[in-house]
Amino acid sequence: MIQVKEFLDTDMSLAEKRVNEFLAELNDDQVINICYGSINKVTPTKLSEQRSAILVVYKK
Repeated sequence: MIQVKEFLDTDMSLAEKRVNEFLAELNDDQVINICYGSINKVTPTKLSEQRSAILVVYKK
């Protein structure tokens, strides 16, 4: 079965760290594709912060 897992940055955690932890649990032959995207989020104080979204496509 093919699955997709999405990891998003939040104020408390980084997507990259969580993806690396997840990938450590998989075998290399389970990983099909990894997609990365980023956006700029404007905070209430008008500061711009980059947010990441990472999709992992894998075999279960």
